[in-house]
Amino acid sequence: MLQVDALGKHYGEVAVFRDVTLRVAAGEFVALVGESGVGKSTLLNCIAGLDDADAGRIVVDGVDLGQADENARARLRRRQLGFVFQAFHVLPHLSVAENVALPLLLQGRPDAARVEAMLDAVGLAGLDRRAPAQLSGGQLQRVAIARACVHRPRLILADEPTGNLDPVTAARVLALLHEQVREAGAACLLVTHSEAATARADRVLRLTPRGVELCASR
Repeated sequence: MLQVDALGKHYGEVAVFRDVTLRVAAGEFVALVGESGVGKSTLLNCIAGLDDADAGRIVVDGVDLGQADENARARLRRRQLGFVFQAFHVLPHLSVAENVALPLLLQGRPDAARVEAMLDAVGLAGLDRRAPAQLSGGQLQRVAIARACVHRPRLILADEPTGNLDPVTAARVLALLHEQVREAGAACLLVTHSEAATARADRVLRLTPRGVELCASR
């Protein structure tokens, strides 16, 4: 589902990371850990085609991002990717339900029942008409997670998805991500500092300035 080969990224003369090589298969839940500032979020942005790497190759569900123009990358993100941003990026002028429904609407297949089911899955049932300004940080994070999963993406990229959640809600969200991976045949690459998240991963990878190393697998 995801193939990254010898990826490198620089800002000016400073290397963020180099020689990053990893694979994530369909049905696999992989956690990525590393020190702050090592480039974990930047790596996710490169995999999603939101940022360009300076070296290497990324293939997502058979699409080589280096050979894809911006329109092809946008189609890939719209149809095959689900991205949970650390900063949420919930649209303030849309209701909770409208934010979650957005990926389905962009594909021309609205599904109110699916939106309702996703809100229930992340513990936001009954808040569908609320405005984002009326929600807490933890609730906004759950809106972002529901939006990332609602269209049944082939690859989920999640940047600290449980960072603002209490342990019970975090466990519920991790269970949802696992359900998407196992039942929908998706793949998930999750950036995290959470021991609870890494404990549930099939593999734990550590990103360093020199590349990626395996920490644990089961």
